[in-house]
Amino acid sequence: MPRLEKRVGLLFFFCLLMLMGIMVRAFYLQGIQGSSYASQAVGQQQDIIEVPGLRGAILDRNGRQLAGSEPGASIYATPYQIKDPNAESEAVAKALDANQDDVYEAITQPGGFSYVAKKVDLAHAGRVEKLGLEGIGQHPDTIRTRPQGDLASQVIGAVNEEGDGLSGLEAAEDSTLKGINGKRRIVKDALGDPIRLDHLGDSSDGKPVELTLDASIQAEAERVLAEVGDTYSPVNASAVVMDTRTSQVLAMANWPPVDLDHLEDASSDSLLNIGTSYTYEPGSTFKAITIASALETGTVTPESSFTLAPSIQVYDRTIEESHARGTVTLSVGDILAQSSNVGAVTIGLEMGGRKLSKWIGKFGFGEPTGIEYPGEEQGIVLPYKDWSGSTIGNVPMGQGLAVTPIQMVAAYGALANGGVLRQPKLIKSIGGVKTPIDPGHQIVSPEVATEVRDMLKGVLAPGGTASEVSVPGYTLAGKTGTAQIATDGGYSDSRYVASFMGIAPADNPAIAVSVVVNEPEGPHTGGEVAAPAFGELASFTLPYLGVPTE
Repeated sequence: MPRLEKRVGLLFFFCLLMLMGIMVRAFYLQGIQGSSYASQAVGQQQDIIEVPGLRGAILDRNGRQLAGSEPGASIYATPYQIKDPNAESEAVAKALDANQDDVYEAITQPGGFSYVAKKVDLAHAGRVEKLGLEGIGQHPDTIRTRPQGDLASQVIGAVNEEGDGLSGLEAAEDSTLKGINGKRRIVKDALGDPIRLDHLGDSSDGKPVELTLDASIQAEAERVLAEVGDTYSPVNASAVVMDTRTSQVLAMANWPPVDLDHLEDASSDSLLNIGTSYTYEPGSTFKAITIASALETGTVTPESSFTLAPSIQVYDRTIEESHARGTVTLSVGDILAQSSNVGAVTIGLEMGGRKLSKWIGKFGFGEPTGIEYPGEEQGIVLPYKDWSGSTIGNVPMGQGLAVTPIQMVAAYGALANGGVLRQPKLIKSIGGVKTPIDPGHQIVSPEVATEVRDMLKGVLAPGGTASEVSVPGYTLAGKTGTAQIATDGGYSDSRYVASFMGIAPADNPAIAVSVVVNEPEGPHTGGEVAAPAFGELASFTLPYLGVPTE
């Protein structure tokens, strides 16, 4: 009996020990690991899928899409489910028109998830889906499209793979353009097959941004700049066309273009919008500003004339003409037409540095114009208190200060618009809401604006610096610029910025145009390099806008 009791006692002890073990295990599974296992179970029973909202379109002034969005898909792999990597990579690569080695690498990655291809169009995604391969899946995505190709690429800018704006207007108007993603829950059975679809949140598309750009004029500006690029191989070039009646920018072109689909090959400089970001010494195109200021202040009249020596000494600097000449007598208009450095400096001296400095500010130089584009440069304009003795020998002819192309277009736009300076406009509406129009303010009288335009006609007349440029049926006005690039201690004798500022038609202006060519090779003057480009742009744009011939 004692032996039997001992055995019963041992059996009872082992049973108690097992019971305690079961209780401890149950406590561990439910109390400690419970939430984790519950989460894994939910994960195996349901998938949460984001349904992206389409990014808003960027439109030209006529509603043509410059950038748009369409539904797409991203293809992914669950590598541990791939049974035959060679066969599956071959099939998927064929369906996607992709490289098989790249697909093979994606589906054999360590871990449980890897992307095979992002932002695939629905046609290719459908071909992958038809394969029905285990371990290959896809989720909804969106694709940014550019129906007009790379037109206005630097202005529009780029987006990243997540659909966020990276540069240009895509970045500046990201909050408007960006859609809101929705969510769906797919509930699956024990075998992993979908049995229910729940909508957790609806997606909403981004809103459109309508620009003032005209795709046709923009394309022509880029074509003309491409010709300039091919002919003169400059560092870069820019063309801006503005409707002087509304201050709306019709074209803002850059050369060289940038391929937004291959940003990995693009330098940061190539993404810059030169029209608003490039600062340069304007050279002789600034003489029109000097003379407009002198006319408005009564320093000179259109009938004023000056006897000009071959050179003029200002403080420690001797200013000469671009081409040697003897002593001449020139009217104010002749000074503009012949682009006389000595004449412009003489008028600047008559006016005085303090007064000229004030008028430079009135024309808007030294401050951003306020155009709706991110990162606009303000140029470099010294306050009068920082002028040296020789500054008055530089500034009247466009040296010793730096401007942007859009500042020059705005200033010439004022001369074309009866002396009213207005903020250039690039965005017509945001989300369907019209953007405000700057009424502008009068900086010179309508009479002075007309007088300067009359003088600028001479630049394109016989004897002027752009006399070979004309557009049949229209009278043109403008100014050439050939600015030496500033270097340490002086100015380069071999590096120039060639530019032209034009107004057309001269008597009833419709457009102001800026063409700026940075460091052309070979011929380098504004009359040779930039003025013909203005002529080509005017000859296309004026009839296109329905501007009547004279």
